[in-house]
Amino acid sequence: MPEKHQRRAIGVLIIHGFTATPESLSILEGPLKALGLPVKMPLLTGHGESSPEALRGVSCGQWIDDVSRALLEMASQADKIVVIGHSMGALLGLQLAAAYPGIVDSLVLAAPAIRLSSLLAPGRPLHFVSAPLSLVVRKWGLKPVFVGTDVLRCPGQYDWAPTDAILSLFRLIGMTVPLLADVYVPTLILHNRRETTVLAESADDLYNCIGTASNQKRIIWLDRSEHQIFCDCERERAMQAVVDFVSGRLHEAVSFEPDITITGNHQIPEAL
Repeated sequence: MPEKHQRRAIGVLIIHGFTATPESLSILEGPLKALGLPVKMPLLTGHGESSPEALRGVSCGQWIDDVSRALLEMASQADKIVVIGHSMGALLGLQLAAAYPGIVDSLVLAAPAIRLSSLLAPGRPLHFVSAPLSLVVRKWGLKPVFVGTDVLRCPGQYDWAPTDAILSLFRLIGMTVPLLADVYVPTLILHNRRETTVLAESADDLYNCIGTASNQKRIIWLDRSEHQIFCDCERERAMQAVVDFVSGRLHEAVSFEPDITITGNHQIPEAL
């Protein structure tokens, strides 16, 4: 008979960002598995295909479904899950923490897409024209930007997206911000002071609005990277910060007997 997998105290779910793929966070996979932890890196609907056209018509509810399924699969292997999300993946991580507080142990939110630099994004001056504009502008350029040449290229990352998929991202932002006060798990925020995709105040807003106690949340600022912090010039520093955080969560988890039983009967939220 095949050997059964040993159940772990902690598992890790890693969620990539909009137009990216799990490869954009691949630097994390080896070090986290070296801790003896199960790691899952789902590919979100519409991503990783031969053309960004695969994103056309995809709703944010589908992405929430993707990560909800992945989380519940991880819950069959581990008592608690550390969720790591980059950019849009950070929003999806917050959605999971609000929906499944008994499963999500903690969060690592990297370059969280709460406040985008685009003037058309939620909370920005021209957001009111984003929907009408989508009827005219069908594609949105999103060429990845890096600092210098010491970078890991991200295979499969799109350099444009259908405008209706951009609106799905905007809707996800609008859905996530009101949930912040209902998230209480330990949280590490990683952000870049000078990046050009997500405003620096995104990290501050998240820190101030999330329900997590002040002694259980922290921001680590990077100074030179662009948006893809796990591929750019400070990737080793960002990776080590994540590994140190997860190691701390693992140490705390194995110091106590788990007090929550995962039944496998949790329901996945309906797609919007």
